[in-house]
Amino acid sequence: MSGAERITVMIVDDHPVVREGLNAMISVESDMVVVGEAGTAAEAIELFAKLRPNVILMDLLLPDLDGSEAIRRIAGKSSDVSIVVITSVGADEQIYEALEAGARGYLFKDMVRKELLQAIKAVRMGRRYIPAQVGIRLAEGLPRPSLSAREIEVLQLVAVGNRNKEIAYDLKLSEAIVNAHIKHILQKLHASDRTEAVTIALKRGFIRL
Repeated sequence: MSGAERITVMIVDDHPVVREGLNAMISVESDMVVVGEAGTAAEAIELFAKLRPNVILMDLLLPDLDGSEAIRRIAGKSSDVSIVVITSVGADEQIYEALEAGARGYLFKDMVRKELLQAIKAVRMGRRYIPAQVGIRLAEGLPRPSLSAREIEVLQLVAVGNRNKEIAYDLKLSEAIVNAHIKHILQKLHASDRTEAVTIALKRGFIRL
């Protein structure tokens, strides 16, 4: 296969060992070539503009920017690039966020050796690549609660131990409004109390500690 026909791939992960491993797996394939690597979202966005690879392999846990936001920015610059998430992040809300941002595939890092080459080829052909393990995780999260940005802010502060009065002060809200937000959060997450709401939110990826 000629160089012009090979699938060009860029790898984005802040761990050099991970990048080396992915590069090694791809480099033995005659129809693929790694054209660049980045360790941060900023590097990835800049490198994409120069290299315009066919496929980007993207981690979600980057040091400077959330991976889903990096995906959104890159996908917004070109409809020709296909992005496959390769990450250890498995909360259903974070999977949804990445797919909604523009990712065409989603792999957990423990699945990479078996699924990687299939995923690259599938997304390059315009298809999505969502393995059964990822699909099951998404299905378990249905129906998907719709928390507002403000409710997530409140829940994040609850998670670190703030009381309603403190949350109201931090967010410049009345305590009555904070109480209402927490009531809605409990209803949406089907939680019996604040502790259970935080546990559910952490498991599903609405908030992080």
